[in-house]
Amino acid sequence: MTVHRLNELLLIGALVLLIAVVAVRLASRSGLPTLLIYLGIGVAIGQDGPFGFTFDDVQLTQVLGYAALVVILAEGGLGTKWQEIKPVVPAAAVLSTFGLLLSVLITAGAAHTLVGLDWRQSLIIGAVVSSTDAAAVFSVLRNVPLPKRITGVLEAESGFNDAPVVILVVAFSTAGPVDHWYVLLAEIAAELAIGAAIGLAVGWLGAYALRHIALPASGLYPIAVMAIAVFAYAAGASAHGSGFLAVYIASLILGNAKLPHRPATRGFAEGLGWIAQIGLFVLLGLLVTPHELGDDILPALVIGLILTAVARPLSVTASLAPFRIPWREQALMSWAGLRGAVPIVLATIPMVAGVPNSRRIFNIVFILVIVYTLVQGPTLPWLARRLRLGVRDGAADLGIESAPLERLRGHLLSVSIPEESRMHGVEVSELRLPAGAAVTLVVRDGASFVPLPNTVLRRGDELLVVATDPVRDAAERRLRAIGKGGKLATWLGEG
Repeated sequence: MTVHRLNELLLIGALVLLIAVVAVRLASRSGLPTLLIYLGIGVAIGQDGPFGFTFDDVQLTQVLGYAALVVILAEGGLGTKWQEIKPVVPAAAVLSTFGLLLSVLITAGAAHTLVGLDWRQSLIIGAVVSSTDAAAVFSVLRNVPLPKRITGVLEAESGFNDAPVVILVVAFSTAGPVDHWYVLLAEIAAELAIGAAIGLAVGWLGAYALRHIALPASGLYPIAVMAIAVFAYAAGASAHGSGFLAVYIASLILGNAKLPHRPATRGFAEGLGWIAQIGLFVLLGLLVTPHELGDDILPALVIGLILTAVARPLSVTASLAPFRIPWREQALMSWAGLRGAVPIVLATIPMVAGVPNSRRIFNIVFILVIVYTLVQGPTLPWLARRLRLGVRDGAADLGIESAPLERLRGHLLSVSIPEESRMHGVEVSELRLPAGAAVTLVVRDGASFVPLPNTVLRRGDELLVVATDPVRDAAERRLRAIGKGGKLATWLGEG
């Protein structure tokens, strides 16, 4: 590596990132999942593309893929609202374990019977493609207005199911006979328990520390949060537990802990998540060799059809039967089992382990992900409308950022009033903030002023609210309640 070589790599990397950023806008208009565009960029740069760049380091791809998945899961956990997934955690847990195993068996049976793969290869493919992808689910569902129960189940499932899938793929890819089913289940249960315990401990301790320690610069908070999330993964994996489950749970706790500078942290994590997705998909596109895919197109279509039309619906129905979820919601959850980078990354595990015909497994998984993501992603909003499950956007939530005032034992809340907030038209006195909290400044149209009790708030205003430690949470709850319910929030039971 020389300085000249570094300059070339930086130039290529910057161009790829810029093209990918523009592609996000293009994808949002066309309805195409962004992962297809990123994969296409990688394929175009690769050996069959006009640039002819050769890349075949499977082990490096796997390592970088794991690192990217850690960042993607951390970003997903930080952006998931606990109040939305709390009621559906049991359903998501069953779907990501029992439902996953059922889907693996059905898909593997189809791969063995219809395609003619041996049982080891069939089980690997079944395990690889049966998990929903966190990046795909988080990016698509947050742009589709669905009932909170559906988005909660799908987001929690995509965050939970990476852990058991990795265990299954590693077990099926290990040389020698596969462990008995009860040994395999015991290993999965033990790794999940260890990962969950470490994620809870690291997340709680990290949130407690960040709430009680005032860092000298606001930019340090996002770095600290991401460092804690990565530490949770490393600690969980080092303890022979599920690092993926640990990072998701720790991030979920951190994201719902009302930490200082939360919007800045969220924006930082989202940016890292985009970089991880772009880098991961481009890298996977580089690894594939398009001219070798021809013979595996039909097997991939057959396995994908069984997975999408049989295995996923049956696993959803069987898993959610005890929870009395309506059939329309189950139908949408069946179709919303999106695949993405996770299956392709997991398909590198048997390649590294030296499983026979592992290159064919990778090609089948790659084709399956592209085709069925192209089918499922753009049609999800249409199906939601047909099932009458779309919901109208309600009042927009407030953007509230908190900065600790350590010497004064208080907090400075920066409140942004969005366009559709019902705080528009409310007087400052009608906020009825708890004693110890007060609106000290209003910024409107670039000018700032100290408000009077009868000052009417408007959309687009930014408020500075000072709150003492004991009433900080109560003040934020009250502000959010007014934003959703207006001046009658108390009467509506929202404040």
